[in-house]
Formats: sequence, C-alpha cells, structure tokens
Amino acid sequence: MKDDRHSPFRDAHTDRTAAEGVPDTPQTRSPAYALAFADEEFMCREELRPVRLQLELLKPELMMNEAGVESTIVMFGGARIPDPVDKDSARTKTLADLSHFYDEARTFARLMTEKSVATGGTENIIVTGGGPGVMEAGNRGAYDAGGRSIGLNIVLPFEQAPNSFVTPDLAFNFHYFAIRKMHFLMRARAICVFPGGFGTLDELFESLTLIQTGRMERVPFLLFGRAFWEGIINWEALSDAGTISADDLDLFRFVETAEQAIEIIDTWGSTEKRGEVPGR
Repeated sequence: MKDDRHSPFRDAHTDRTAAEGVPDTPQTRSPAYALAFADEEFMCREELRPVRLQLELLKPELMMNEAGVESTIVMFGGARIPDPVDKDSARTKTLADLSHFYDEARTFARLMTEKSVATGGTENIIVTGGGPGVMEAGNRGAYDAGGRSIGLNIVLPFEQAPNSFVTPDLAFNFHYFAIRKMHFLMRARAICVFPGGFGTLDELFESLTLIQTGRMERVPFLLFGRAFWEGIINWEALSDAGTISADDLDLFRFVETAEQAIEIIDTWGSTEKRGEVPGR
C-alpha cells in the first residue's frame, strides 16, 4: 500500500528502519523503547482493541480504494458444499446433492465478472469469504472470466488459507467477524446466498436485518435453492406470528440458476418500481 502524498515530516518507514540499527544496550532491548506502531506485543494488548478494530476497518478499505473497487456482488455460502467432481467424498448425501450449487455459484460469478470486465472491471466485483466450497466457486468463476475477485478470509482455530482463485492483491485476513461483515456489505450491489451452515445463516440474517431496519439500502437479495431455504427456515411462520411483517418476505427472492439471478439483478430497479415480486 503506497501513500503518494508529500509530507515535510520524516516518514514512519524510515524511522522503523533506523530503530532496527540502534546500538544494542539494555535500554534499547527494553520493550519500552520499541516504537509503539512497530511493537507487536503492545499492539495486541487488550487496551488496544479499539485501535485494532480501526486498523482492520481501514486497511482493506484503503487497499480496495487503491485497486479501484467501486462496487461488489456478495456471495455467501457453505464451505462444505463440494465441487461436483468431488461429491462422492462429501460427508453426507445431502451435501453431495447440494454440490450442483457449486457449479451454479461458479457460473454466476463467471457471468457477472464477464459483464464487469466489459465495463472496465471496477464495478460488480465478486466478493466471497475466500475459503472453500461456494466461496471457492465464486472466486473460481471470476478467475474463469479473466477478472478480479475479493476474498475476505478470517483466522479460525483450524489451519486454512485463501482458496487459490482469489486475486492475491485482494485477499484479506481478519480477526474480527464484525469488521469482516462490514466489508462484505460496504460496496454491495447485490447479495447472493447459497446453501450453508451457521456462518452463512449469520451473514444472511445480519444483512437482511440491516435492510429491514433501513440501515442499508435495498439491493437484490437472492437465495439460491428454494427447497433448501424453505426446509430450514419457516419464513411464513415468522410472518404469521407477527415477528416480521408480510412485506419483509419481499426483501429477498428465491432463484435456482445463475441465469435467473442475473436477470433479477439486471431488472431490479424496473421490477421494484412496478411492484413485481419475481421469485416469490
């Protein structure tokens, strides 16, 4: 990340390098003498959490600005959804049956990225969680189209790395789930949710809540696989109970294929104005 602004002051890089070459004395070996911004132990102190939150919000924001990322298409979905080629190794028959959504996610990302590339490659860039499963399919589809894609990874207790299809300069790693979810939505032009588990449900409901409460503008919100989503969530029961309004069921649409999703995204403004409810 390069800062081209001119400043008359000596820059931080220069001083950090200079501090590494100071004489070795009891004073310079003391943790107190380390430059605060270069002191990892200090930066990880409990009291520095507000600073770390700010840094985690700021770093990806600055780097995406510098990369010319104007808007994104968000793809949420399960890490355990296998590539159909590998479906025989799926943990359950249901996961194997859901493997076709890997192909739909890959196709959707490819088609969206082709449209993005054709208009300069700064709008509607695919963003995923950067992991395996549906996330890999999304980044892979963008790669197939010769475009860029973003991966918002997070440190987990088990070893993982971004999937190999994320654009390296747009592969980010997070400590805070909350900041990661902010970056998913800050540039979102559409949100597509594929079958998944707790993480996917968390992302789905937080995004819907932001739209429902007016904290985020309404964008195309597409759930891939009506049978899956209606099987795990009784949407109508929420409305019948009065815990959500009937109109809240119009905040999202069900789709089955990449082509259906793209048609809804492309016609979103006109269909919303006419009061149509495609996919319901």
